[in-house]
Amino acid sequence: MQEFRNNSSIKNVWIENELSATVAKRLACCFVKKGLSFICGLACAVAVLAGLPAWASDTATFRGNAQHSGVYDAAGVAQLHNVKWTFHAEGQFISSPAVDGDTVYVGGTGGNFYAINRETGIEKWKVEVKSRIASSPAVEGGLVYFGAYDGIFYALDAATGKLRWKFETAGEHRFEGTHLHGSEPASEIMPDPWDCYLSSPVVWNGTVYFGSGDGNIYALDAASGAVKWKVKTGDVVHASPAIADGVLFVGSWDSYFYALDAATGAEKWKFKTGEDADAHNQVGIQSSAAVVDGMVYFGCRDAHLYAVDAHTGKMAWSFSTKGSWVVTSPAVSGGRVFFATSDTGLLYALDAKAGTVSYSVSFLGWPTFSSPAIAGNMLYVGSTSGRLNAVELTSQKTAWSFATDASKKFGAAYTKPDGSADYFAPFTSNFYDDVMTAYGKLLTVGPVLSSPVVVDNVVYLGGTDGNLYALM
Repeated sequence: MQEFRNNSSIKNVWIENELSATVAKRLACCFVKKGLSFICGLACAVAVLAGLPAWASDTATFRGNAQHSGVYDAAGVAQLHNVKWTFHAEGQFISSPAVDGDTVYVGGTGGNFYAINRETGIEKWKVEVKSRIASSPAVEGGLVYFGAYDGIFYALDAATGKLRWKFETAGEHRFEGTHLHGSEPASEIMPDPWDCYLSSPVVWNGTVYFGSGDGNIYALDAASGAVKWKVKTGDVVHASPAIADGVLFVGSWDSYFYALDAATGAEKWKFKTGEDADAHNQVGIQSSAAVVDGMVYFGCRDAHLYAVDAHTGKMAWSFSTKGSWVVTSPAVSGGRVFFATSDTGLLYALDAKAGTVSYSVSFLGWPTFSSPAIAGNMLYVGSTSGRLNAVELTSQKTAWSFATDASKKFGAAYTKPDGSADYFAPFTSNFYDDVMTAYGKLLTVGPVLSSPVVVDNVVYLGGTDGNLYALM
């Protein structure tokens, strides 16, 4: 990893120095990181008997279940017919929605948390937390849980929005480092703007778990918010924990992936990923893990997807993306692991046992942070182009795509005539302030950083244009 050269035009740097070009690409690409209770299950059964819709049971937490498989028991949308509704809010939707019963829950960067009628798209209630929300909610036992950039973890009454309890961490902050991604001044500590997500909670056995920018992994009593245990890592924890067989799995920006006893917090094992001491570019686990059939799959900003034995922590295989970050959380279905990349804008399908490529689908170079969701024979994933891409898994091709409102209005500014990404365009230099300005310009395209959720024949997703979309 090398510094950018001093030059008034970042394009000249790319031409003169291939390694600097790689750094620039990573700068530009990244704006773009169960189980029901008996009572809830009984309610679903009553709904079926009454001839009412039986609401899906796997949509009220990030990635669909505690194991984060990314697979939804839903019909999905094989062919896009229309937009069922659009809900607009202040700020952006970076976090992913959670659907419980007839309500969609989601938080926005404008500092509000919303409960929205699933059928009509009309607001049920809104709570002002007055802090940016980039944590995807979890709903369990009549409460909805999420974190915010004020360093507070919230538990609200799911029916009314009334605060039930809140827990104050030691404080949120983004991953930071000197010479970040090759930016200047090289000795200045810089927060990473592409550390854009907060850890999303998972609820298991009466406990709610999440990571924090203070470096801790927390386990709180789900009913009261009392601390059951916490484990300190070496850096920011913005990946979201998964739980399987009583073990919690989560990565940290300290380059380690942790397996902890979910009941006690005791370490079972930890796994080391790559480091980048100079530009802090090829380091850190932003991806959340999927745990399926005794294997843990997760991506890393060291440009690898890893498969690790859930019991021993021994690596089964790793797949190199040749410099492209893996921020998306993988989905696992049918013996394959699906994930997308940043720089190269590819969706990969790997053999889950061997780690070999079954096939890939190109998104025309548009980086992807959104995590794929699978329902039936369809896969859905958002893109920094401001589109949701729907891939038909049998044909291994994009069946349809949906453009956000902002993408329709402003996408052409950073799109080449052939539809491929021109996300280098707004970068004028490697000075950190200029990088931040370029990052802001790329957000105007309305990228889909939110991960889609599929319930019945509707796909729900958020955009940085401030819209929550329901597609069918």
